[in-house]
Amino acid sequence: MERIDWGAPWLSAVRDLGVRVQRVVFDGKPVAEALNVFSTASFRFVPQSDLPEGTAYEQHIWDTRRVPTRDNLHDFFNGLVWLRFPHTKRRLNQLQAQAIAADGVQAVRGPLRDAVTVFDENGALLQAPDALWDALRARDWQRLFIDLRPLWAEARLVLFGHALLEKLVAPRKPMVAHVFHAPVAMNSIADVDGWLADQVDASAWSTKPFTPLPVLGVPGWWPANEAPGFYDDAQVFRPLRAAPVP
Repeated sequence: MERIDWGAPWLSAVRDLGVRVQRVVFDGKPVAEALNVFSTASFRFVPQSDLPEGTAYEQHIWDTRRVPTRDNLHDFFNGLVWLRFPHTKRRLNQLQAQAIAADGVQAVRGPLRDAVTVFDENGALLQAPDALWDALRARDWQRLFIDLRPLWAEARLVLFGHALLEKLVAPRKPMVAHVFHAPVAMNSIADVDGWLADQVDASAWSTKPFTPLPVLGVPGWWPANEAPGFYDDAQVFRPLRAAPVP
């Protein structure tokens, strides 16, 4: 936890709260107790040991409004996202619990649970001019990051996925967010949370309506992307796959 760089742009949504929770952890409290200092009566964080053996994690949260939490970075960031996006996290949890109730816990997740998990772990929201979105969907990285670079001043990217936030404590070029289109101005995280919770629809989200974005390619997010040739790495900035021929 000492390695977290709170000045990093990808931590904007959780920065102020995260610094405060981190201080409580550094004072000797477990992560669950530190998060509860800033939680509400609607849900609480509990030690991982409170999860009954044989009970699905997502189902337990939905039934009890208690979030089992370990003392690690992954659950630290998960807790911060719960605190900052409570309505969206609750809605995602509802869909997970409904899928488990319908299908049980299987070795392979169904389409809905898989999509919800992808966004919960690695999701992000992007509000940007249409030209940027067109280039992103086409995987036209030259146009997206070089030709249209000045347009990024009009864009806002907010990370949601707690696993992605954890991985970015040690940034690496290949890290990718699964981005959901936010056509509305994101003036406050509370507004974003309310809007996003309303967008989480079971039938639509089963199709994974997300677009992959290598986050360290975003202008201003990583000094290395100012260097010539940064975006020429086809292992990271992959072209759009051609549609299969019937």
